[in-house]
Amino acid sequence: MNKILLVRVGADQSMGGGRWNGPVNPATGEFAYVAIPESRNMLTGHGRPYSSPELLDTLRNFKIALPPHLRDRHMHLDPDFEYCTYGDQGQRAAQLLRLACGDMIIFYAGLRASDRDRLVYALIGQITIAKLQYAKDIANRDVNAHTRRDPITPNDLIIFGDACKSGRYERCICIGEWRNGAYRVRSDLLDVWGDLTVNDGWLQRSVRLPEFKNPKMFLEWLTAQTPVLLKRNNA
Repeated sequence: MNKILLVRVGADQSMGGGRWNGPVNPATGEFAYVAIPESRNMLTGHGRPYSSPELLDTLRNFKIALPPHLRDRHMHLDPDFEYCTYGDQGQRAAQLLRLACGDMIIFYAGLRASDRDRLVYALIGQITIAKLQYAKDIANRDVNAHTRRDPITPNDLIIFGDACKSGRYERCICIGEWRNGAYRVRSDLLDVWGDLTVNDGWLQRSVRLPEFKNPKMFLEWLTAQTPVLLKRNNA
């Protein structure tokens, strides 16, 4: 069975995460995919501003405005569901290099509930790997946040997804709960999934990416959720 990794993405309350969370309607699963701020220089004309109409229109549907500290900044839009790509570097890139075509990355984010002030941890999209390539070797600089940087970091890795099996979920899938002093994957889901390679379903950013111990069990569960895959980052 192919490998499946679970990767946290999106804006959060940390300094590097933008000190904000994208909104979600827990009743319907509608959500805004808000990326973390870009920390590097971008190739002229290739940046992805928070003020993009695609994101602003989505936030407007939630009757939410961007916070002032993000309005003039660019996003580190990664994954980029429009191009079905995901980039990484350092130890995480080294782990990704051990993946092969057909392996999967499942993305989740910490979102802010629109009905009341609480966090909702949910799956927001997936990539089924078609190929892996270093950012410096990619001619089209627009396909990912790591290829839009100027200069490109030599060892940044880009994963290209199978367009038929990759995309943002039209509706997110809630997976988290507060348990034992932290946000974790719900206990019932850990049983159904066959567990993860992290302690008690811990849902935090990590250098070591969590892996599904039983990919077959997880895929059976995911298929039953009937996620609709979209080739765009927001509505």
